[in-house]
Amino acid sequence: MTADVAPAYFSGEFAPVPDEIEAHDLEVTGTLPDELAGRYFRNGANPLPGTDPGHNFLGQGMLHGVRIAGGRAEWYRNRWVHTPLVDGARPDRTDLMSALTCTTSNTSVLHHAGRILSLVENGLPWEVTEDLDTVGPVDFGGKLRTAMTAHPKVDPLTGDLHLFGVGLRPPFLTYHRVTAAGELVRSTEVTVPGPTMMHDFAITEHHVVWLDLPVVFDLDLRTRPGMPFRWSDTHGARIGVMPRDGGDADVRWIDVEPGYAFHVANAKETAPGRIVLEGVRYTPTTFDRIWTGLGGEPSRSLATSGTGANLYRWTLDVAAGTVSEGAVDDLDVEFPTIDDNRTGLPSDHVYAVTAPLLTDRPAIVKYDTASGTRDSWHLDPSWLPGEAEFVPAAGATREDDGWLLSITTHKTADTAALVVLAADNLSAGPVATVHLPRRVPLGFHGNWIQDAE
Repeated sequence: MTADVAPAYFSGEFAPVPDEIEAHDLEVTGTLPDELAGRYFRNGANPLPGTDPGHNFLGQGMLHGVRIAGGRAEWYRNRWVHTPLVDGARPDRTDLMSALTCTTSNTSVLHHAGRILSLVENGLPWEVTEDLDTVGPVDFGGKLRTAMTAHPKVDPLTGDLHLFGVGLRPPFLTYHRVTAAGELVRSTEVTVPGPTMMHDFAITEHHVVWLDLPVVFDLDLRTRPGMPFRWSDTHGARIGVMPRDGGDADVRWIDVEPGYAFHVANAKETAPGRIVLEGVRYTPTTFDRIWTGLGGEPSRSLATSGTGANLYRWTLDVAAGTVSEGAVDDLDVEFPTIDDNRTGLPSDHVYAVTAPLLTDRPAIVKYDTASGTRDSWHLDPSWLPGEAEFVPAAGATREDDGWLLSITTHKTADTAALVVLAADNLSAGPVATVHLPRRVPLGFHGNWIQDAE
C-alpha cells in the first residue's frame, strides 16, 4: 500500500495510530466541572500495523480513555481490544464460538452489571478493565449463542439490558434480555426475510422496535475484501413493533419509505398504540455516497432520489399499521444521542454531530424536537467532532441540564482534544478542553462511566 493509493480510512482524520501509549496530568483549558469524576471511553476501528481490512468498519478495535476527577484530567491511554485477531488468529466459521470470538471489537462501550464491555455487532462482547486492559469474551454463562449488537439498550426503570444478535444464516435475528444483575434470562427468534445490516433498534416502555431496512448481505461480495453488504432496491423497508413480553408472532410490521438508519436517537409511546421513533435516515443516494467513502462496494441501486442524512421521525400507529414520516431537519448529521436515563421514555432533546463525509461544516448539534429549534457549536474547519455523550448534572431538573463530552480530532496535525460543553448552551463553546497527547482517529461510540459513590 502506497500513499498515493491509500483508501480514505487510512488518510487524514481516519488514519490509524500505530501503538498504545499513556500520558498523565493532561493540560486543561478552562475548568472541568467538579462533579465529573470517572472515565470517558471511546471505541473505534484502528487497523493493526501492516494490515488493510478493506473497510473503515473492519479495523481492529481500539479504546481511547480519559480519566477525570477533582477538576483534573489525570490520564489518557489507548489500548487495542485484544481479541484473537491481534495475535494473527483467523476464525473457524464451522465453530460457533470461534466465529463469535475471533472478531474485531471496535464499535461501542457499555457499562452494565459492574462490567465494562467493548462491543461489535458480529461477535461476543469483550470485557475490559477500568484501565482498558482486555479481560476476555463474555457469553453470559454460556447462554449467549449469537452475536451481540453494538447498540444494546438499558431500561432506566428496571436496569434490564435489551439486545439482539444478527446472523448471516438462520436465525437472522434473535432478541435477548439480560437482568440488571447481568443474567441472560430470555432469547427469542424474530422472523425476517434474510440477513441485513441491522445495526440499531429501539425500546419503549412496553415495546421493542425493529428496523428491517434495505442494506442486505450479498454472498457475491464475501469473497472480496471489505463489507459484504449493499443497498437493495427489492428488499423493502419496514419497522416492526413487538411487545416486550411477546414474541415473533406478536410483531406488527409497518412498511415505510425506503431508507437506511445506522443509528436511532430514541423511541417513545405518546399514546396507547402510538410510537414516535427518531433516528438519522439516509436516502439511497446518500447511503451510497457514504458507503463507498468508507470502502464499501457501490450499491448498483437504481434509486437516485433524495439526498441527506438527516434527523428523521417515524410516527407509528400500531393498531392501524400506518406511519407518518419525515425529516426533522435538513442538516447532515450522525451519531444521535440522548440522556440515557430517558431511553424508551418521553424526551425532547437529541444531540448529534455533523457527518464528516457529507459536510465541511463541523459542529456539535442539539435539537429540541418539541419546539423545532436547533443549537450548535461550530468547530474550526480543521477539527472534527466525535459522538457527543450526554452526562446529567448532579441534581439535574431539566432534560438538558448536564454536559456533552466529545473527542475532537484534527484533520492533519498529531493532536486531539476532549471537549466538555454545557448541554443547555452549546453555542457558548467548551467550558473545558482536555488536550490529548496524540491524534485520535475518528471513531464510533463512547461512554462516560461515573465513579461509584
